[in-house]
Amino acid sequence: MKRRKWISACLAALAVLSLSSCGGQSAPKNLIPQDKEEERIVNLFSPMEKTAPDAENVARTASDLTVAIAEEALGVTMVYRTYTAENYQEKTYDEVCLDRARNNMDDLYLLNPDTIMALGAEGKLMDLSGLDSAKNLRQVIRTANTVDGKLVAIPQEVVAYGLFVNVDMFRQYGLALPETPEEFLACCRVFQENGIETPIGANRWWLEIFVFAQAYADLYNGGNTEAEIAALNSGEARYSDYMRPGFEFLQTLIDEGYIDAEKAAVGEAIETEGPDFLAGKTPIVMAYWGAANTETAYGKTDFEMQVIGFPSSRGQMPVMPMTGFAVGAGAEHREEAAQALDIMVSDEALRIYSETNRVISPSKNVKVDCIPALKPLNDRIEEGVYVLGSNAGMNVEQWGNTCLIVRELLAGASVDECMAAFDELQDAALGKS
Repeated sequence: MKRRKWISACLAALAVLSLSSCGGQSAPKNLIPQDKEEERIVNLFSPMEKTAPDAENVARTASDLTVAIAEEALGVTMVYRTYTAENYQEKTYDEVCLDRARNNMDDLYLLNPDTIMALGAEGKLMDLSGLDSAKNLRQVIRTANTVDGKLVAIPQEVVAYGLFVNVDMFRQYGLALPETPEEFLACCRVFQENGIETPIGANRWWLEIFVFAQAYADLYNGGNTEAEIAALNSGEARYSDYMRPGFEFLQTLIDEGYIDAEKAAVGEAIETEGPDFLAGKTPIVMAYWGAANTETAYGKTDFEMQVIGFPSSRGQMPVMPMTGFAVGAGAEHREEAAQALDIMVSDEALRIYSETNRVISPSKNVKVDCIPALKPLNDRIEEGVYVLGSNAGMNVEQWGNTCLIVRELLAGASVDECMAAFDELQDAALGKS
């Protein structure tokens, strides 16, 4: 139970950073009066309320624009039902989503990866593969959000993680941007030899991305993805064998002092490592795509910044977890919700969303020019080179579990102990414990 709560916490951090919360708690302005029951409604449960007219939140505004398109086209009203930690006290967003979806309390849900996987496996989510918009999805979306052969969730953006590097500092010491783990370690050594005590700024949420890049570079890019995942799900292959090189790499970073494990173990994303990176004291941090566009994160630096993939045997590797909108299979307004979602993730709506937020669209037909700093990461993704940090087709949830086990490593656990934790999770999924 303790592990489950921390998994939800890890994933909640992903949702908050990827989607940005309004922060306010004023009541949505479009609630339905009791005397208008004949009006067609769709109940949406998400971490965010509808934006107030004077709210400055690009991510929320972009989503609201797509909702408005659906409302206008269908003659429906989207009723926002919002999660707030204050209202739900000790329950995480994921725990609340599970409860509400299992009891058909809403129609449309914005879900994190582990919740998509759990509800999809229980048959609580509608199969969206028949939607017109589903035909336009990138293969990465289908792979990540398919459970038991059913496409159960569709996002409005592809969240990609990369290494944010201070190119000026790399040039200062004659270093090329690293491609492999070995090259990355060599760069860190040179930085340290030149007085940069801790070359990598880290926090407690995102170090697992180093692991994913190395663990699954071949699985997702070697042409045998389905067979390898089937072997993991059957127990023929072990998750720990895939994960070990990445954990050994992290242990080396800790042992050499390239990462401050004590600081990372309690650090919050961006606010912990961001100031030193922006001040030119730390050459390397990690973050999600949108952080490069946001001035409150890394969207305005005094140096040349580039966002590259994480080091792997196949070169710089983007890592992509998935959130997504899902429709409750037993929802009261199931059909209206599916129609609304079909419009919200249509090419027309996604073009507006992607151009507003400057993010990667889940549609293969929608291309948005990214800022120069993001071009290295975008180029790899457009080539079809990436690793998934979450995959509903795997019987062991990836993003949250790996985050937790990395935190055990930061706290002093050995690599062998961390691998035993993966074996325990896999055995549980196989019904062996």
